[in-house]
Amino acid sequence: MTLLERTIESIRPLDEEAMTAARVRQGRLTKPPGSLGLLEEISIQVAGIRADPRPAITGKTVIVCAGDHGVVAQGVSAYPQEVTGQMVANILAGGAAINVLARHVGARVIVLDVGVLSDSPPCPNLVVSKIGRGTSDMTCGPAMSRRQAVEAIEAGINVVGREINRGASLVATGDMGIGNTTPSSAIAAAICRCPAAAVTGAGTGIGASQRGYKADVIERALSVNGPNPSDPLDVLSKVGGFEIGAISGLILGAAAARVPVVVDGFISTAGALIAHGLAPLARDYMIATHISVETGHRVMLDRLGLAAFLDIDFRLGEGTGAALALSFVEAACKILDEMATFESAGVSDGQ
Repeated sequence: MTLLERTIESIRPLDEEAMTAARVRQGRLTKPPGSLGLLEEISIQVAGIRADPRPAITGKTVIVCAGDHGVVAQGVSAYPQEVTGQMVANILAGGAAINVLARHVGARVIVLDVGVLSDSPPCPNLVVSKIGRGTSDMTCGPAMSRRQAVEAIEAGINVVGREINRGASLVATGDMGIGNTTPSSAIAAAICRCPAAAVTGAGTGIGASQRGYKADVIERALSVNGPNPSDPLDVLSKVGGFEIGAISGLILGAAAARVPVVVDGFISTAGALIAHGLAPLARDYMIATHISVETGHRVMLDRLGLAAFLDIDFRLGEGTGAALALSFVEAACKILDEMATFESAGVSDGQ
């Protein structure tokens, strides 16, 4: 069996016994039942993921998957392609938004280079697993081969496995890649079976006329390649990106290891769509974080049956929304574990 096949086979349903115990404990904590809303729901989900009725978060890691895209040659981005490599360097130097927010919540940041055109100097927080130096232009044919799609996913599985072995009990997805809203929109259009215009947004800040052009580019790529919506590897290989594949891999790898994965915005949710298509049970290990300003994000979340809980006009990527959400997930687990019960505090529960 391949690493991808073994990983998918290892994903199991959430532990119902742990979830029941967590739900009972939530009902005995010194508060009106349900009064902490989503924190209660997240704590019960994490209990099921970890198979532990009182799970503790011992380490947090944001994994930023990076790659370039041949479709940028079609003029779909407001930024030149070399910005991908420059921003990878900025992240490794600790100067990007994701670094600031990760420091704020006490998380490590790892960059996984699966397809950046340029090379970065060796760095402890950089993992290089280049599948290629950028994908091919998907308007002229497949963005990558099916074999490369599997390699990208397996690169994500390997990195998340390494981070879990180093102590991460909570991981977050991130992305870096100029032009990557275009393949993400293409994945959304293919899998959700909707017109490209319905899932195509401004990306890095293009205007309304450029947005229409971008949707036309995506429709052309879909027409040229004819991705099969029922075959996530076919969709990824024909209109995806190396970093999107890696994101799907880290989601699958986290699920196989019973580790919750906090999913960032538009690009990461495209990866989540691929992961869900490969292993439907992986959806239960995902925690959606924020509603991206990017058109199409809600369409993908609805397809997955996930509800994001932050709506703060984010559209940066990098894992920034997920980094903020890490503190919510950790807080949920601490409430479940550390808060007194009515019995232990000697407080009347009103019954």
